[in-house]
Amino acid sequence: MLQSLLALPLGALAEVLLFLLVYSLSPLNGKLSAALVALISISLVVLYSMLRWPGADVLAMYIAVLAVGGYLLGIISSSYEQRRAEGAPKRRWFHWAPALIVAFFLALFALDGVLVTISTQGLPPWLAQLILPKASIDEQVQSLFPGTVANNFQKKEEQYNAYLDQVKRQQERGWKVDKGWLKKPVVGAPAVFQVRVKEADDAPLRFAEVSGVFLRPSDSRKDMTFDMQEVEPGLYQTILRLPQPGMWDLLLKIQRGSQLHEVRASTSVSARGD
Repeated sequence: MLQSLLALPLGALAEVLLFLLVYSLSPLNGKLSAALVALISISLVVLYSMLRWPGADVLAMYIAVLAVGGYLLGIISSSYEQRRAEGAPKRRWFHWAPALIVAFFLALFALDGVLVTISTQGLPPWLAQLILPKASIDEQVQSLFPGTVANNFQKKEEQYNAYLDQVKRQQERGWKVDKGWLKKPVVGAPAVFQVRVKEADDAPLRFAEVSGVFLRPSDSRKDMTFDMQEVEPGLYQTILRLPQPGMWDLLLKIQRGSQLHEVRASTSVSARGD
């Protein structure tokens, strides 16, 4: 997987080995060999990403690393060719300036690999215990950053305009929505979540389809979807067990026929013993 901690340095090493093979066995000079190897390496990464998509940020980082790696190989090989042509001793064929550039980018590649690994897989357990605060009972400390995106309407202008139209229709419709827990939710314990919906004239909104998702801001893998049942006219309920304490975001959808009403909110879940 491209997100593996060793994938980035191994990919750079494979690019170097491929360059040495091409440079030694072909009539191409150093710059042309480096350009060819960089093109081959990037093409392979792109083809692999089509089969197992790692995310645009990870793919962009790999393309940047391989492209810069090819550029550095071109600098090194051209410097070698020039100094050998000038009759420099073998032990002094490489100037300190290219060496400094190479060292800088190697350090940058290593840092990028560490950051991508932490963002997708979290810290290794031994390192997390060493630098992160101790978690309270029934609480897990997350060191990865998957994030949450309920509806990213601003990805495209058309989607954002549709969202604005939806908000306008909701305001004109005038539905009234009251939501909440029957008692304060505690992590891991069943709790009744209910929604009461009224039309603009205060009549109960009956026979609607009510569903939603509780979003975990720190870890999208914990997101919890749910459907609600109408227990009396205009009153919808469900029983949920939220697995972690702290803040949760809520996206609630109420639909009757072609009419869609969306509500956004947040709630807090207590740890056991609070």
